[in-house]
Amino acid sequence: MSSLFVWPEANTGFVAAVTPPEDIESAWYFVFDGREIVVQWNDEGQFSPLDHDDWSKLESVDHTSHYMGYLGDHHCFAVEAPGFDGEKTGLRGLFGRTDNLMFSLAGRASQVNDWYRTHQYCGRCGGRNVPHPADRAMVCEECGIHAYPRLSPSIIVLIHRGREVLLARNHRFPAGMFSTLAGFVEPGESIEDTLVREVKEEVGVDVHKLEYLGSQPWPFPNSLMLGFLAEYQAGDIVCQEEEIADAQWFDIESLPDIPGKVAISRWLIDSYLSRMGVPH
Repeated sequence: MSSLFVWPEANTGFVAAVTPPEDIESAWYFVFDGREIVVQWNDEGQFSPLDHDDWSKLESVDHTSHYMGYLGDHHCFAVEAPGFDGEKTGLRGLFGRTDNLMFSLAGRASQVNDWYRTHQYCGRCGGRNVPHPADRAMVCEECGIHAYPRLSPSIIVLIHRGREVLLARNHRFPAGMFSTLAGFVEPGESIEDTLVREVKEEVGVDVHKLEYLGSQPWPFPNSLMLGFLAEYQAGDIVCQEEEIADAQWFDIESLPDIPGKVAISRWLIDSYLSRMGVPH
């Protein structure tokens, strides 16, 4: 981990657990209707989950809840409540309206709900799954196979050469937005192999001197982003046309529009700027 810039999700104090205590005096409920989260906004316009005082609203509708763990005195639940009456938005609607910790908890809840919803039946024999009594797993009543929440590891990397960084635009990005490169790990690959391959495929350059900085769970839908810096080694930019709309070298003091601070891509950029002594 870089000593100059600390990833804001480090040491949050959240403790993951599966079984809730018997007596709960304070709780946060991250309530979803499908892929949308039920939102409340505080006086500063920031997101806040439903709390213990809102429990009666949930009791009156069909719902499924999963204990996630606790943060201080707050016990956290992922809740699936189809048709729940209230304002809702996709998780991306929380960008800029919550901090990294609250977004991480909302993302965790989304993934737990999605895993439970899509693992009601065994993928091997078709038998009915039931929740494990003490673990985050669904267990087939017929063949006993365990199905744990699925994670898709991926790399995300900022390529640098001195006072320049290589940033790219995906076809789905807003106009003018550039970010770091990312890609999923293939079966049989190491993380380092993935990084070198993805960079070569997406922008045509070779990199070396890989430096791991940190990770971020990314709930779109279930990624674990492993963040790196990598030094440019050789080659000219050649974009993978079906995925990359544009890629350029940018001076670190003249960057284009880049992602907000909720994303690890921004943290990688800010980390390198801090290392080079550039305010951000």
